[in-house]
Amino acid sequence: MNTDNSINSHDEEGDLHISNSNIETPLKANAFEVDDATKIQVIQEHFEKIMDTLGLDLQDDSLKGTPKRVAKMFVQEIFGGLHPDRKPSASTFENKYQYGEMLVEKNIVVYSTCEHHFLPIVGRAHVAYISKGRVIGLSKMNRIVDYYAKRPQVQERMTKQIVAALQEALGTDDVACVIDAKHLCVNSRGIRDIESSTVTAEFGGAFKEEEKKRDFLDYINLDTHFGA
Repeated sequence: MNTDNSINSHDEEGDLHISNSNIETPLKANAFEVDDATKIQVIQEHFEKIMDTLGLDLQDDSLKGTPKRVAKMFVQEIFGGLHPDRKPSASTFENKYQYGEMLVEKNIVVYSTCEHHFLPIVGRAHVAYISKGRVIGLSKMNRIVDYYAKRPQVQERMTKQIVAALQEALGTDDVACVIDAKHLCVNSRGIRDIESSTVTAEFGGAFKEEEKKRDFLDYINLDTHFGA
């Protein structure tokens, strides 16, 4: 039964930013049965219809290639992280140096897309772990962040996905991630607040302890501007 407080439309539901508790990106069971070339063709056709509906002249030299460009960008670039085959290998190595403090990778660039309005999310991720005998290549941490960013996202989910992927790879719960990002669905539409950003955090294992958490936050606040 509907009440005054019930959700009456998809528009209202989208504005409420409802998400489920599962950290897996919601995908259809047959999401990867269609090859990329077919996806590009179908998206191109649909985007042509969107542009036509908006009243744009698709015969114009500047616009006629846009549907294909958008389709290729969706499949091959900004949503490339949807396909599990593109997940970066997370090979680890023995911690021969016996380094036992946290390792922090700061200021990893995040380019993602808000799944509610399909507008960009742009920011920085800061990731840390404490070795339990294994270490991971520094660039792999950046690649894991990039993989989960390249899909329609909710920032809270993305933060948890990054932590879970590193925990699995390293065999330890001692992983943390903080993301500070601007959402263009807030900055460029709706309230149009160009100054605000969103901060999310996920602390696992030892990082739940107040001292370790504080150390991590202190590290990511260090001024690390280096000259060329």
